[in-house]
Amino acid sequence: MTDRNFDRLTFDVDVAIIGGGIGGLWLLNRLCNRGYNAVMLEKHALGNQQSINSQGIIHGGIKYSLAGGLTSASEAIAAMPDRWRRCLRGEGDVDLRGAKVLSEELYLWSTNTTISILTAFLASQVMRSHVVSVPDSSRHPAFQNSAFKGNVQLVDEMVLDAPSVVRTLAHNCTGRIYKITDLNVSRDLSGRVESIQFSNGRSNATTLRPQRVVLSAGAGNEALLQQLHCSKPEMQIRPLHQALLKHDYPHALYAHCIGSSPSPRITISSHPTTDGKWVWYLGGDLATNGVALSESELIVKGKQELLELLPWLPFESAQWATLRIDRAEPKQSKLIKPDKAFAAVADGCTNVIAAWPTKLTLAPNMADEVEALLDIQPQAPALPAASAQIVAPNVATPCWETLFA
Repeated sequence: MTDRNFDRLTFDVDVAIIGGGIGGLWLLNRLCNRGYNAVMLEKHALGNQQSINSQGIIHGGIKYSLAGGLTSASEAIAAMPDRWRRCLRGEGDVDLRGAKVLSEELYLWSTNTTISILTAFLASQVMRSHVVSVPDSSRHPAFQNSAFKGNVQLVDEMVLDAPSVVRTLAHNCTGRIYKITDLNVSRDLSGRVESIQFSNGRSNATTLRPQRVVLSAGAGNEALLQQLHCSKPEMQIRPLHQALLKHDYPHALYAHCIGSSPSPRITISSHPTTDGKWVWYLGGDLATNGVALSESELIVKGKQELLELLPWLPFESAQWATLRIDRAEPKQSKLIKPDKAFAAVADGCTNVIAAWPTKLTLAPNMADEVEALLDIQPQAPALPAASAQIVAPNVATPCWETLFA
């Protein structure tokens, strides 16, 4: 087909997904595997913001049961590690065999205080099938110093390289992911979306006619819902301010440090950089409470935490940086954490579904929630050959590569 015809390209799809984070990419893979003719539209880079900058931890519930009892959040999330592992073996609902596993397990480490040890004990009792004690001789080098007096356990929670997950999911759906520079949505008299028109560097006016539209743009869902004049579902933002340090210490560490609160005092994940060094990415209470701190104040706090918890590690010459990032979720009473992934039909627009995975771990759960609402059978014809000419977005670059440039 000629470029002139391509500039007027119009075609039907079963599902148009707007937003290219891991949740949306997982959904695209799932639907294509189910036989739906689905495509994705992304304005920026794939995985931009939340997905690409994730610590990559596939939580199995320990983080949400530190208060000593199973909550609805920990119950909803408990099956996720096994589900992701099946996909990493190519046996699940999507194929993740190209994704990189950074660690098969995560340390749960408590400081030498009564309340910290008790919290870790209660968590291990609740999740006892997933937590095992670690003999002193088998501990990570960071915990083998004679000055270390805490308690160390291993948790059945793997850590993935988020950029490789994005790349793998995108590669599986080559030819179905389109970069857009602008977006116009047309609705019929009943309020249903009847067409989506977009342009980019190669196409002036490509038009999709979808049976269903799924909004999976994270924080961008709010603007998309406003553009459609939909008042619900509503969105909330829970901000984080995370510290990062780039250093020459040769050992990657993936660990939750348990303090006195029912959430990790600090969560450490390690990420290799293209220049051969490691970046430690610091989450947990440090990142949650860091929202109120300036960049310099958070760096001071991060240094104090590591000096108090692991003073024997050689971080005197480490480079430090911080990242502010917003977690976008469906609105909850008092801004509490949602229990699981969320999907709902948009108010006044019956063929539009707004969805948030709420956290990386629950991307498969978001696909479940969306698929349950689709209520359609695959019927759109195959994509036209000319659609292969539509520009695809790049994969975003993670913060541990950009902040220390």
